[in-house]
Amino acid sequence: MEKYFFRLFVIKKMPASERAIKNLLNTCESKLKGLYRLEIIDLLENPQLAEEEQILATPTLIKQFPPPASRIISDLYNKESVLNALDILIGKREGNKE
Repeated sequence: MEKYFFRLFVIKKMPASERAIKNLLNTCESKLKGLYRLEIIDLLENPQLAEEEQILATPTLIKQFPPPASRIISDLYNKESVLNALDILIGKREGNKE
């Protein structure tokens, strides 16, 4: 069952985008395995989505679900910072939502 839905907006030919894809997949597989769905969107192939989603820089990660939506503009290197920015509680913290 998916608990999280992410959309990662990239320009695949750019080094920062390549790093973001690799880093996000690593984070999701190590911390959220089986609990997420990821859609990777290359803005060179879908430029209209940049305007629709108000993407000003790449790579941009948007947590679509669960609400509230949140976004990060980064190569997503630091796992803990990414999880904190997206308000994702894992491990022991998951039960402590105070």
